[in-house]
Amino acid sequence: MRQKTSALTETEIVEAVRQGRREGQTEMVCCYAERVFAMVVRQVPNVMDAQELTQDAFLRAFSHIDRYEPRKASLSTWLCRIAYRLTLDFLKRRRPVIVAMEDNTEISDEEVDLSTGREERIERLQELMDELPDDERMLLTLYYFEDRPLTEIAYITGIEPGALANRLYRTRKKLYKILQEDE
Repeated sequence: MRQKTSALTETEIVEAVRQGRREGQTEMVCCYAERVFAMVVRQVPNVMDAQELTQDAFLRAFSHIDRYEPRKASLSTWLCRIAYRLTLDFLKRRRPVIVAMEDNTEISDEEVDLSTGREERIERLQELMDELPDDERMLLTLYYFEDRPLTEIAYITGIEPGALANRLYRTRKKLYKILQEDE
């Protein structure tokens, strides 16, 4: 996703927000709101709710800007981390909890590759994603739709990259099994 260019650097934006200058807040929103909203709206079907969550993420970022550590993540990733947590909290309040049952059936990585397939299969995958628990759906969104590396997703979610790779595999495996049962 293309970010808007700013007259200020990321460091200058952060410093302006820290100083409480409206210019910094405006630049932060102009540069990053589109990306944050795109992540949220994939999880929250109601556009008004997604817009509100995006606004809440920026308000929280403004009030907690002193917690931002540029050596840990880019400003964009930090903002997505805030939005991720707000979105999961929102979804938890609105959705019943679903507990996934694990089984020990081994499936090869080639079989679990869900990135290609017939058009009907892709449509079915999108339907199945809507039925996944919020954290699994968010993981697939960040990894496949936003093309983020596991290290960045780890920062956003607060989960170690190895554990995320395992969750990603299990989630793809679950979807693959459901698709197999459909066919």
